[in-house]
Amino acid sequence: MDQIARILSGKPEIAALIEQDLLRGLSSPETGARGMTAEQVLRALIIKQMNELSYDELAFTLVDSRTYRGFCGYGPLDAVPARSTLQENLKKLRPTTLERVNGVILGFAAQEKIEKGRKARIDSTVVESNIHVPSDSALLYDGVRVLSRLLARVQKACGFSGWRNHTPSAKARMREIHSTRSGKKQQASYEKLLEVARRTSGYTRTALFALRAVEAKRRPARLRKALSGYRELLERVIEQTERRVIRGEKVPAAERVVSLFEPHADVIVKDHKKVYYGHKVNLCGGVSGLILDCVIEKGNPNDATRAVPMLKRQKAIYGAVPRQVALDGNYASQENLCEAKQLGVEDVCFTRRRGMEVEEMASSPRIYRLLKRFRAGVEATISYLKRVFGLRRCTWRGEMSFHSYVWSSVITANLVILARHMLK
Repeated sequence: MDQIARILSGKPEIAALIEQDLLRGLSSPETGARGMTAEQVLRALIIKQMNELSYDELAFTLVDSRTYRGFCGYGPLDAVPARSTLQENLKKLRPTTLERVNGVILGFAAQEKIEKGRKARIDSTVVESNIHVPSDSALLYDGVRVLSRLLARVQKACGFSGWRNHTPSAKARMREIHSTRSGKKQQASYEKLLEVARRTSGYTRTALFALRAVEAKRRPARLRKALSGYRELLERVIEQTERRVIRGEKVPAAERVVSLFEPHADVIVKDHKKVYYGHKVNLCGGVSGLILDCVIEKGNPNDATRAVPMLKRQKAIYGAVPRQVALDGNYASQENLCEAKQLGVEDVCFTRRRGMEVEEMASSPRIYRLLKRFRAGVEATISYLKRVFGLRRCTWRGEMSFHSYVWSSVITANLVILARHMLK
């Protein structure tokens, strides 16, 4: 922790980047109570990701641990931030800012001759969203349940009473679907559940008109936005259920809604059998064990289409592509090999050759074997990120927060790895 503190203290530009996010949107940042400093926010984030803590656990840890209090700059008698303050500040950090922070960390590693980016290994993984395994019946029930809760709030806000709570009925229909194996009985239950969902959606449409009269107030405006957003998602779930269950169509993964709460999540199929709900992430690691780059993908692009873009990003980070690069066999193609050579990569190793000769990829069979062994290390890096820094599943809500969560795990891992190098 002392080494990490020295690294952060020696790079004041990191705190300056974080401060920009904390001040964004404030009309008078110089007024009001004194809050957390940029460096305290970043250090609290590092503690949270290093120990996979919830916000409640983070607040308790800062009270309980003398080491972590000192790391964040709080004295023995200083009041530490409450859970709500920690959450409010940490959620302000944008992924673009955290990516730039990682760039500063990599610059420090290059300055200390720990990592120069001349040798890289690339692989992909999946980070899951914090959702249950989706089924159309569960999504329909979620839509009815959430919209009914919001309609109750509308009734308090403007007296709207033209609705009924169909949540118990939707729950009963969902359980019928889950408990029966008969296709005809399931379809009959689905039709009843769809009818309940359509009615709830209709109530919501009427409630949105009722809210316009009181929209001058801030809370009804926010309520209308939430009501409209969830209704739109429920309509999409109704449509995909009708296509799949009633009409017998196959709904493409790109068109499916897998969660009302994390609608940005993609359906990712790995190894033609395991299905994940989240986002594919391409990682680039170096000789030092540091994560040199991270790209959160939209959809489920073929790995072969991402090899060259990842190399070009390395050129943007270090000013030159790696001299040697090792990639998983899914990235392999003759076109990728030719483009990598044109960019200036001397030795390329795909773990599966796919018809390419070793002499085409590397300067010698020995170099190819060494690069193939080197590539295996990225599997350990991915495992390390998932086991220690919470990259298996993102617990933050929202698409931007998903990206911030991934980058915060990468930054924390890099600082820990860098600190260990500094101790040698």
